[in-house]
Amino acid sequence: MPVLSSPDIDAIVLSLKVALTATLLSLPFGFLYAYLMTFFRFRAKVLLEVLVNLPLTLPPVVMGYLLLVALGKNGWLAPLLTPLGVRLIFTWKAAVLASALVGFPLLVRSIRLAMESIDGRLIQTSRTLGAGSLDSLVTVILPLSRTGIVAGSSLMFARSMGEFGATIIVAGNIPGVTRTIPLAIYDYAGSPGGEQAAFVLCAVAIALSVLVLMVHESLTRKMAGRH
Repeated sequence: MPVLSSPDIDAIVLSLKVALTATLLSLPFGFLYAYLMTFFRFRAKVLLEVLVNLPLTLPPVVMGYLLLVALGKNGWLAPLLTPLGVRLIFTWKAAVLASALVGFPLLVRSIRLAMESIDGRLIQTSRTLGAGSLDSLVTVILPLSRTGIVAGSSLMFARSMGEFGATIIVAGNIPGVTRTIPLAIYDYAGSPGGEQAAFVLCAVAIALSVLVLMVHESLTRKMAGRH
């Protein structure tokens, strides 16, 4: 009977940790960005949309390399990070950044769809009753965007769980430190006799993905039924 080894368990725990952290860190930025793009007009709007959606079309390896160039010892951001003693490359935090970067567009799109479906008369009514922009955001837009927030968060979490290309470039494949489920499967697939271990991790990945999607569908239906 296939059994998970200690390194396999470490990879599973790290994958969950990276995906959850990336999703939680991205959520407030994703919500504010979706709000900005839905309810405001400005000249650079198209350019900003292109930049945010770029990870959907670029190979993840390209995104990982750009992060490596930016965050490396002699990178673009080195003058800011080095004096603070911040080291991100080849740590689990780099895996979080990679996952956040490639999953952010999925989060934003779901929230934007929810915001775009809000009846503008509700917002206008709140303004008529004396609510300011912040009050309308908190009392009207945020509650009516819950479905999109849940949908986007679950999709981003699932995408982060499966991130490979950007992660292996910027975080490496260090057992117990940056090796996530996809990286562990990659190692096993290239090792003699590693087929069974790779299959077990594939089964775990599938089970986690199915669980996330089931939770996603359940919460989305419940919230949609409350409107």
